[in-house]
Amino acid sequence: MWKSLTLAAALAVAGLAQAQNAAPAAPAASSSAAKKELVAKILKLQQPGIEAMARQLAEQPARQMLVQIERALQNLPAERREAVARDIEADARKYIDEATPIVRDRAIKLAPTTIGPIIDERFTEDELKQIVAILESPVNRRFQMAAPDMQKAIGEKLVAESRAEVEVKLKAFDQSVAKRLGITPPPAGAASGAAKPAAPAKK
Repeated sequence: MWKSLTLAAALAVAGLAQAQNAAPAAPAASSSAAKKELVAKILKLQQPGIEAMARQLAEQPARQMLVQIERALQNLPAERREAVARDIEADARKYIDEATPIVRDRAIKLAPTTIGPIIDERFTEDELKQIVAILESPVNRRFQMAAPDMQKAIGEKLVAESRAEVEVKLKAFDQSVAKRLGITPPPAGAASGAAKPAAPAKK
């Protein structure tokens, strides 16, 4: 399931690819203590966006599972359907409530070492001051154009560092759903996609 998080991040980056390709590369700028302070301030201002991205990544697998579960619910007796759906929704909320802080906190922690260097490299100290002041200027547009690289930088690292903890939560959610639906989870090797040997043809 966690593979879908990588896909979600890739799709988000792809959605901004055209804008990135259209923007000329910014000249490298030397770093300084003043620049690092400005970068930290920008990251603080951008924190709501970083948190929103992290929440989206954490929620994605649960939302995909709920779509599949909705179809499976149709196979249950009508008198049980509503109660089971309500319980599964509660399980999904529990998973999201537990997984989101893990991914969000890791995203905030990773931002200075992933997004920070991109901002530091691509903008001068004066340009960073303009960004902090939220001025309408060409440099502000260039900052927005850098978004795909920032998202890619933190997204790849975030998935790698959060995968193990989130998979534990996702597995518990998956097992809870299977139990409520009366489904026996397949053996560990069954999800590998290996083809079963064909049965001999009847004569």
